[in-house]
Amino acid sequence: MEGVQLRLAEPHEAKRLWYLRNKALRFGCQHVYPPDILAAWTPDEMPDGYRQSIINNPFYVIDDKKLSIPVASGFLDVITGFAEAIFTLPECMGKGYAGLILKQLQYEAKQRTFVQLFLDATPNAMLFYLKQGFTVLEEREYYSSLAQANLHCYRMYIDL
Repeated sequence: MEGVQLRLAEPHEAKRLWYLRNKALRFGCQHVYPPDILAAWTPDEMPDGYRQSIINNPFYVIDDKKLSIPVASGFLDVITGFAEAIFTLPECMGKGYAGLILKQLQYEAKQRTFVQLFLDATPNAMLFYLKQGFTVLEEREYYSSLAQANLHCYRMYIDL
């Protein structure tokens, strides 16, 4: 991909990546979850644990050189084997950035001897993951401590 760079995130970028997360969720999930739940799930103030996720895991970003900012993100939780925080700025969706992040996370999972990569997909993102080769394991509710609510999602996996 011309003009983009895949790289590891740095802890000092945490607030910028939190902003990316919130913008992607507010756009992508606006018709999925009630407004009050979505607002609680995407607070402007970043929890301390988000920076720690960058420190403790292979957390990738894609920079768009024209915009000079990270436009997509995602990380492998090295404890659980789950792909997490796969987000793309709404204005950059459809360019293949999330797919590139997913491929890198699959590589990272294989390097750590995981045989499957898991994720919990919001209903609006499920089709994207199916197109990436993931399979639905189950429909479920994910409890969000931020939203203090159960969020409907799909547990998915891909064999590595």
